Amino acid sequence: MLVIVAPGQGAQSPGFLAPWLEDEVFASRFEWLSTVAGLDLAHHGTHSDAETIRDTRIAQPLLVATGLVAALHLFPHPGEAFARVGAVAGHSVGELTAAAGARAITAEQAMVLVRERGHAMAAAAAAVPTGMTAVLGGDRDQVAEALERHGLTAANDNGPGQVVAAGTRRQLEALAADPPPKARLMPLSVAGAFHTEHMEPAVGHLDRLARSVSVHDPRTRLISNRDGQVVHDGREVLRRIVGQIARPVRWDLCLETMADLGVTGILEMPPAGTLTGIAKRALKGVETFALKTPDQLDEARAFCDRHGEESLLETSPTWRMVVSPAKGTFHLTRDAADRAMFAAGSSIGAVASLRDRIDVTAAHGGQVVEWLVEDGDLVSPGQPLLRLHPQGAA
Repeated sequence: MLVIVAPGQGAQSPGFLAPWLEDEVFASRFEWLSTVAGLDLAHHGTHSDAETIRDTRIAQPLLVATGLVAALHLFPHPGEAFARVGAVAGHSVGELTAAAGARAITAEQAMVLVRERGHAMAAAAAAVPTGMTAVLGGDRDQVAEALERHGLTAANDNGPGQVVAAGTRRQLEALAADPPPKARLMPLSVAGAFHTEHMEPAVGHLDRLARSVSVHDPRTRLISNRDGQVVHDGREVLRRIVGQIARPVRWDLCLETMADLGVTGILEMPPAGTLTGIAKRALKGVETFALKTPDQLDEARAFCDRHGEESLLETSPTWRMVVSPAKGTFHLTRDAADRAMFAAGSSIGAVASLRDRIDVTAAHGGQVVEWLVEDGDLVSPGQPLLRLHPQGAA
């Protein structure tokens, strides 16, 4: 099982794009996305210094454009990708890269959204001096207690031993003076307290823009960084992309879902290294590949061939499929098994696990073709549950 992941802000470094732009096709495609974003991203990825590319308005479009164009080099024919990639996920702004890669939105839509996301988050960050600090090591409960004591938010939970605290500069200074026992603090090169209440003004701006964005259901499993659920409704993917600006990133839950799916290989898109590093610590025995430079492409394709497998969603029409959002036991809604038709948005059941119970709805509605599970069956993330024929279709 192959999972492709896209990094978030902070993964960029000065000059990281230079070797990629030596390829004329890459440079041409990158110029197109830069034009959509209204920024000279080629210059920023090759010549701008660390402080310049730290700017949210530059960093976010730079990361998304790089991931999308590199994906086209890794998989020149997207259909081949859908036949091999078991799931995709993105950390923070990387979720836009993942959504476009899964064809929930277009590359151009992703660039407009990330451009506006960057501007809105930069404006929100300028209102109050805020920042983020990685808390490495320490006891999980003691780290949580220290963050609560200082009024900070665990904006990123990246798995065992790595939580990112976010809040005002004063709160972060208080944490530095009174850290959790046995924990090491590392201030991050970001412009504000992302994924916290401080970003709420940016949510409103992006939400208004998102109303005009047309979407499609993802062509492969998309793991949401909000809670690790597999999201298969394109409209819900977009809602989560907008809302996650002010919500914590639960990468730890994404890793749990990858394990539930049976992942054997994780490939990180450039600028790679951060997420594969986390995966090495959290998912022992899972092979990782950090795609950093174009001279690795042949090796990366071999990695994909080694771990790729045919996707259930690619071989089944996604427009009439309801899938499980998580691992657990499937419970039918009362009388659901006897119904011949479901209205859009109606409940078909729920998936229950030790952690929570998640309602499952028929996002698009339609006539029942066949049930693929029964009440009480154990299901995995992204597993097809019900096949529907769209209402009004001939």
